[in-house]
Amino acid sequence: MAGFLDFINLLKLEVDVYHNARVCGNWTINAHSVGQTCFHMATQGECVLNVPNKGQWRLKEGDLVIFPNELPHSMVSVKPLQGPQQHLPVANSQHLDGTSMLCGKVSFEHLANEHLLATLPKVLVIENTLNTPWLTQLREMILLESLSSEQSTNVIITRLCELLFAYALRHYLQTHVITNSVFALYTSEPLNKVIDSIHNEPQRAWTLAELASIACMSRTKFALLFKSVSSWTVMEYITWWRMQLAWRYLSTGLSVLVVANKVGYLSEAAFSRVFNKHFGCSAGQVRRGYGKRQ
Repeated sequence: MAGFLDFINLLKLEVDVYHNARVCGNWTINAHSVGQTCFHMATQGECVLNVPNKGQWRLKEGDLVIFPNELPHSMVSVKPLQGPQQHLPVANSQHLDGTSMLCGKVSFEHLANEHLLATLPKVLVIENTLNTPWLTQLREMILLESLSSEQSTNVIITRLCELLFAYALRHYLQTHVITNSVFALYTSEPLNKVIDSIHNEPQRAWTLAELASIACMSRTKFALLFKSVSSWTVMEYITWWRMQLAWRYLSTGLSVLVVANKVGYLSEAAFSRVFNKHFGCSAGQVRRGYGKRQ
């Protein structure tokens, strides 16, 4: 899964925790901003998640739900509670009956996130079980920080949530059959070394024979396998990966010529043509800030 980790690093995902509180009384939490990428977790207690036309889930303590593109939904207490709805600091409300809810939105600096989000289901629920020890451990760490009075706790919770999201994505890819997608390549064991080689040397003028040799296959067998797994030829993938890297490099302010050389193009003009065709905007626009995601 090294290729997937390279991809996640490329995205530069950021989490904004917009709710981390104990909800008491007769409470309901509704959708925050339809269309954004978001997640919810009951760090203490349980709740019921309702998504119109999709279903209803009882989220146990530590269960995680991800909306790649947030749908209208609501979360309510499992059992009826009395009194007005209150959102109280987790550390100061442990004596009260309620549910500690963690909610965050996820943003990406790179347009390649669209490939990732399109691979995920509309509502992704990951249960906190013995088969997801990473989820158990991260919930415990997030809760520990939520109960802390340290001023740095919000920064740490944010970083833990970024790890939580990355772990969840990897878990989904590892536990589901992904076909005809770039992510199918990242879970294909016969192609792991090939993907790693391409990622380690994106500027190299790779040949089909060299890549087939890395996979220990004939050129024909390798080409057919690569296409059947991803629906792309290996050369199409190389071009795609180079362009993703180029976007990232340009958004940091590197010159177009330097970026062209870093991703295997000797000619700035040739690189610019491919980049423009791929993204529908010029490399110069991205370098000047067009590519930065807010």
